[in-house]
Amino acid sequence: MPVSVGKTLAIIFVVSATIFFTRLIPFLFFPNGKELPPVIRYLGRVLPPAVIGMLVIYCFKSVEFTHAPFGLPELIAGAVVVLLHAWKRNNMLSIGVGTVLYMVLVQAVF
Repeated sequence: MPVSVGKTLAIIFVVSATIFFTRLIPFLFFPNGKELPPVIRYLGRVLPPAVIGMLVIYCFKSVEFTHAPFGLPELIAGAVVVLLHAWKRNNMLSIGVGTVLYMVLVQAVF
């Protein structure tokens, strides 16, 4: 079903405004030079590792370790991501190489 030009522009405007205001709100509540509340500093310290841990669990949740290939593509790609990130400390590199390696393993090897 094609969407009209007006609806398309309205969708683009609403999405753009939403993104703009969600990016603007922290600067309004926490202006430069004002000390951050302790709860915000705590969340800034603990949320990134928690989110990464949740993503790792999500990625491995449907792996079948009891059937061939016994989760080998996932485990190999995951190990490469961890080792590459520990070596280079580059998120884009480790995630990109891990994704490409996983796809090659799934499509061509296993």
